[in-house]
Amino acid sequence: MTDTQALDIAGTNPLAPAPEGARTAADVVTPELVAQLTKGVVGSGRTANHTPFTGEKLADLPESDPEDVAEAFGAARAAQAVWAKVPVRQRAAVLLRFHDLLLERQAEVLDLIQLETGKARLHAHEEVQAVAVAARHYGRRAAAYLKPRRHAGAVPTLTKVTELRHPRGVVGQIVPWNYPLELSVGDALPAFAAGNAVVMKPDTETCLTALWARDLLIEAGLPEAVFQVVLGEGPAIGPELVKHADYVSFTGSTRTGREVAVGAASRLVGVSLELGGKNAMLVLEDADIEKAAAGAVRACFSSAGQLCISIERLYVHESVADAFLERFAARTKAMRLGNSLAYGADMGSLVGERQLQTVRRHVEEAVAKGAKVIAGGAARPDVGPYFFEPTILDGVETSMAVCEEETFGPVVSVYRFKSDDEAVERANATPYGLNASVWTTDARRGRDVAARLRTGTVNVNEGYASAYGSVQSPMGGMKDSGLGRRHGSEGLLKYTEAQTVAQQRLLPMAPSLGMDDESYARFMSTSLKLMKAFRFR
Repeated sequence: MTDTQALDIAGTNPLAPAPEGARTAADVVTPELVAQLTKGVVGSGRTANHTPFTGEKLADLPESDPEDVAEAFGAARAAQAVWAKVPVRQRAAVLLRFHDLLLERQAEVLDLIQLETGKARLHAHEEVQAVAVAARHYGRRAAAYLKPRRHAGAVPTLTKVTELRHPRGVVGQIVPWNYPLELSVGDALPAFAAGNAVVMKPDTETCLTALWARDLLIEAGLPEAVFQVVLGEGPAIGPELVKHADYVSFTGSTRTGREVAVGAASRLVGVSLELGGKNAMLVLEDADIEKAAAGAVRACFSSAGQLCISIERLYVHESVADAFLERFAARTKAMRLGNSLAYGADMGSLVGERQLQTVRRHVEEAVAKGAKVIAGGAARPDVGPYFFEPTILDGVETSMAVCEEETFGPVVSVYRFKSDDEAVERANATPYGLNASVWTTDARRGRDVAARLRTGTVNVNEGYASAYGSVQSPMGGMKDSGLGRRHGSEGLLKYTEAQTVAQQRLLPMAPSLGMDDESYARFMSTSLKLMKAFRFR
């Protein structure tokens, strides 16, 4: 049996005649649903999106132009002034109601996510989990993050200082296609809790998911005008969002992120960027090989590898490399590809032709230059137009594109190392620094190695989910992987402006009580020495 034959096809074509009880794209994306979801989109043009499962059209959609973007910002700005006056606990309560509605009606959005991205249903459910956790966290913690804070003043007892947090205004949010629920509304929730409005540009091919989430937030109590959506090609209307926004939130490629940063900098507005990654997994010699192999499957092939924090480089200690590869390859060859709107498939489709061509180019070039395919390595048009087998490459060299370029697909390269120092050095030898994974049975050793990796998150004995799911902690990239953080206090406070209010009492910060300038200078010098001696901060 060949590697290709070892891969089961799970499910049937969702647009083909369906067996009794199965759902098709036509069942899910009805004209009534499209009309309901797009009624708030500002745009007089027409565009469409498509399903990766077959390449066929899902829906006709309105398309926005620069004037439409300006109109959306005008409506959002007027609504934000009212929303900001709503007490924070009432704003946060909207998130908690949204949490409940999302879990109750998750089947609806799981269908949309699958149809728009092509991912397996379990991987679509990861988005539901992530958004529910974020809604709960900010619904519970927003008031504490935003409460006024007292600080020590310039002179004890004479200066009373309070730090206030104000919403920035209208946030411009540019959302990629790969996680259309989590990277749209998941990032917008803390902005709303902080009192902002949002103008969002989701990727057109996956916009129905984002629009569904907007509809659900409105049902949960968010004022409709506070959440505006515009649709169109990134080069056409993306710069318009940057032009009008009071803060920009962008997730996407490093190249486009640099352009967004330049545009925001020219207006002196803040920006957060989660960009590319070439993430590494380190399997140390004392790792549990079975668990590491199972973890590598999840880390490398979730959402067909179209995940910013998924693993594309696997460093394995030479003493366990053969045993690990045997188990990892066996698990990979047994994965089931599928395109049905049901649980059971281990991996779904790539999102489109561009991703398929990148994956194919990286694999074919590596093989032509001497790399060996351990598992997978081929497209699967028998399942769908953009399916590609989960692929493991061995013998990859630096001259191969797959070694250093982000593939963003179900392809991982395996490398051997002799020491922790070598593994850390090679893992860090990349312009990117988003996520990493370390596998060992020695918890302390795992933490020590993790601390040496130059990435925003590191998972010990997990691929990506444990760090990403810990929403009280910040998540983001170092180096070319971005600026700023989502999650935790930073994920909300970035959508605010800090204001210091200092109230001076009794005496001024200037000569007084008959002191001349020289006497005042001596008095302040002595006071500063005393404050240090008495450990004032």
